Amino acid sequence: MFHWDEPSQALFLKNHSFIFLNQHLLPKFQWQEFCHELCHVLLHAGDQMHLPYSFIEYQEFKADNFALHAAAPTFMIKQLELPSFYQEAVQLLQNTFNLSFSFACKRLDHYIDNHLFTSQMPL
Repeated sequence: MFHWDEPSQALFLKNHSFIFLNQHLLPKFQWQEFCHELCHVLLHAGDQMHLPYSFIEYQEFKADNFALHAAAPTFMIKQLELPSFYQEAVQLLQNTFNLSFSFACKRLDHYIDNHLFTSQMPL
């Protein structure tokens, strides 16, 4: 991982992958962007400059989703005692995983949608 003045991105050169993060981001935003760029390194290939726009959108959507789960893994959220009030639960995620407010909101929404209610439904 490297820091630079440009927007964060993953670059591929020969058989090596590099993650460049914008050095002006606050640490919590760097963590979130690192997780986003890590998805590109692990799951994507090729240069987005040569891809159709719809495929770039797809890759970015997948990287955003990956980042939510990598920055605040479900198995770790399950170990927390989430408060009943949404704002308090968001603050707990922010403080525990060093996330921005909006990112913590998105992650909590995903967790609620995918794990909280579905695990309580009868078979």
